[in-house]
Amino acid sequence: MSERITPAFEEDTNGIFKLVFKTSILSFLTLGIYRFWATTRIRQYLWGSVTIDDDPLEYTGTGMEKLLGFLMAIIILTIYLGLVQFLLTFVGLNFTISDDPEDALNQVVSIYISLFAVFPLLAFATYRARRYKMSRTLWRGIRFGMDRAAWGFVGRWILCSIVQLITLGILTPYKTFTLEKYMADRSYFGSAKLHQGGTWTALFPAMKHVFIGMAISLVGGLLIYMEVFVVGLIVTTVGYLWFTIGTVDYGVKSFAYLTSHKTIEGGLSLASAPSTGFIIKKVVLMSLALMLVTSVIFGLVAGVSYGLANLSPIVSIVIVALSYIIGIAFTEALAMAWITMPILAHYITTSQIAGFENIGAIQQREADAGADAEGFADALDIGGAF
Repeated sequence: MSERITPAFEEDTNGIFKLVFKTSILSFLTLGIYRFWATTRIRQYLWGSVTIDDDPLEYTGTGMEKLLGFLMAIIILTIYLGLVQFLLTFVGLNFTISDDPEDALNQVVSIYISLFAVFPLLAFATYRARRYKMSRTLWRGIRFGMDRAAWGFVGRWILCSIVQLITLGILTPYKTFTLEKYMADRSYFGSAKLHQGGTWTALFPAMKHVFIGMAISLVGGLLIYMEVFVVGLIVTTVGYLWFTIGTVDYGVKSFAYLTSHKTIEGGLSLASAPSTGFIIKKVVLMSLALMLVTSVIFGLVAGVSYGLANLSPIVSIVIVALSYIIGIAFTEALAMAWITMPILAHYITTSQIAGFENIGAIQQREADAGADAEGFADALDIGGAF
C-alpha cells in the first residue's frame, strides 16, 4: 500500500509577529534597503516551520542576492523603458503635456503603450521569482529547481491573456492550467521531474460562482441602464460581492485540482484539499479585526500628533514620523500573524504526498546558479510578502 505523508506546519503567531515587526522597522529606518534581508529572514522562518516526515524545509537565499538582483533589474528596466519611449517619440508619440487635443491624445496613447510594454516583464518576473525560490529551497539537503525557460512562459502568458481577454474571462481556466503546466513540467525535486496532469476543462466547475457573479452584475447594469437605479445598484453590489467570493473560490479549487494532479518521477504524487470557507472566514474576520486594531493605533498616533502641536516643529515631526512607522510595522506584523500564516498553514496541512516510500531513490541535483534572485519581481513589486 502506498505510504502517505501529511506535511506539518508549526504556527507560531508570536514568533512571526516579532520577526515581521522588527524587520519592518529596520526596512523603514534604512529607507527600504533592509527589505531584501527582511524578506529572506521571513522566508527562512516560514520554510523552517514546514516539516515533512519530521524534517524541515530550508531556505538558502540571501539578502545580498536579492539586492544585487534588484539593482540589475532596475538597470535593465531603465534601458528597456527608455528604448520604448525612444521608439514612441520616433513615431511622434511622447509624454509631453499639451493643451492641443491631438497632442493630448498622443500622450494618452503613449502612456498606454508604455504600460502594455511592461506586461510581458510581469510574466517574466513571475517565472524567474518562482525559479529563484525553488532553487533556494532544500529538504533533507536535496534541492528543488526549475529549468531556464522564462521567455517561453512569457510567450504563453501573452497568448493566454489574449484568449482570456477575447472571451471576456470565460477561458480563464485555459490560462490557469496552461501556465501552471508549463512551470510544473519544468520543475524538479532533486533528480526527479514534476509533471502536471489533468485537463484545463476540468477547472470550469470551479468558475461557477465567478460566472454567477458576472451574470448578476450584468443584470444590475441593465437595471441601471433602464433607470431603475436603486434596485440596479443593490443587484450590482450583490453581483460584485458574489464575483469576489467566486474569485477566491476559483483560486482555492483550482489550486486543489492542479496540486492533486501533480506527480513526481519515481512513483510520488501530491494531493490537496483546502477549504474555501476557511480561507474566506479567515480573511474576512481577521481583516475586520485588523481594521479595528489599525483604527485604534492610528487614532493614538493622531492623538500624539495633536498633543505635540506646541513642541518644536522638528521634535514633533520626528516623533509623529516614528509613531507612523511603528503603526505601519505593527499592522504588517498582525496581517502576517493573523491572516497570511494561518492561510499558508491551512494549504500545507491539507496537502498529502503519496508514494513516500520511494523518496529515498531521489538524488541531488546541481545548484541553479543562474537564478536572478527575483530582481524583476522586486523591481515591479510583484514579489509579495514572502
